[in-house]
Amino acid sequence: MSFGNIILLIIAGIGIYLVLIYNKFISLRAGIDASWSDIDVQLKRRFDLIPALVDTVKGYKDYEAGTLEKVILARQQGLSASTIDEKSAAANILSGALGKLFALAEAYPDLKANTNFLHLQNELSSIEDAIQNARRYYNAIVRDYNAKLESFPDLFVAQKFQFKPREYFELDESEAAEVKKMPKINF
Repeated sequence: MSFGNIILLIIAGIGIYLVLIYNKFISLRAGIDASWSDIDVQLKRRFDLIPALVDTVKGYKDYEAGTLEKVILARQQGLSASTIDEKSAAANILSGALGKLFALAEAYPDLKANTNFLHLQNELSSIEDAIQNARRYYNAIVRDYNAKLESFPDLFVAQKFQFKPREYFELDESEAAEVKKMPKINF
């Protein structure tokens, strides 16, 4: 084998390796987009359920209007959000508002016993679990993608093709603290 052939094999090997790195970035980016789409679908399901919940609670004359207004406002913010950061913030606000609404419902035995309210509460609980699972999966892919952006030699390909880090979808610390303070609600 001549020296020229060895050089060509080295160059070809490096080229193939760089293509594999680039393709892994594309695969991770597509995975991030797909997993975000799953979160978005679950958030929309939750937003769609809110009007029925609001109507059920409004049927009780002693309901807390201020808490209900916060839920409605949080839903509107979520529906008008367009970026991942905006949707994440709106989802956090809505989670806090719903938690407060369900905590207040504990004080109203008639509302707590209403089958429609219980059904909506169970449905929301199921959606919340789906959102948490989708959030965990999304964050795992973002973690892998962001780590690859900073890994050697992958970072050279990332810089060359302008792959940018992605944001995690997490609870704000203040919202997480608020959720931890809320009483446990048994469905």
